[in-house]
Amino acid sequence: MIYSIFSRFISTVGFIGYLPFAPGTFGALAAVVFIVILKPSIEGSALLHIALTVFFIIVGIVSSNHAVKFFEDRPIFFSFRTKKISDKKKDPSCIVIDEFAGYMASLLFLPLSWGYITAAFVLFRFFDILKPPPLRRLEDVFNDGFGIMADDIGAAVYTNLVLQLWRLLN
Repeated sequence: MIYSIFSRFISTVGFIGYLPFAPGTFGALAAVVFIVILKPSIEGSALLHIALTVFFIIVGIVSSNHAVKFFEDRPIFFSFRTKKISDKKKDPSCIVIDEFAGYMASLLFLPLSWGYITAAFVLFRFFDILKPPPLRRLEDVFNDGFGIMADDIGAAVYTNLVLQLWRLLN
């Protein structure tokens, strides 16, 4: 019981995912706040930023796996929070740890200036919502927590590539 609550707490980023509108955007905004608070610690340490990002990805996969099983056991109560991807896979919209971890990954190896923090947020949400190829396919290829995380990590890679290119050209 406590483990179930803990995994839902993590996968919904402190229950932010239960907000009635734009839970993914608020999940990514939580990561913005997290980055801004930790900026003095991680700005000079790419290793710490990498470690935190990997930590959130792993914890996100594990907690999402448990949360998906919880939601599958309560289909009527949580059906309004769950979007069907296929007959066997679900991606509950209340799980927002993927947006949190994805946003963290989108800023890897970039300066943590307000310009990059803001641009990463806008681009990450753009790629996460639009899901250009092959991102949409990733959530179908992988199951449970890894599938939930995969498209957001892909959106983070797209975001980071665009910002790295921008940085290189300026």
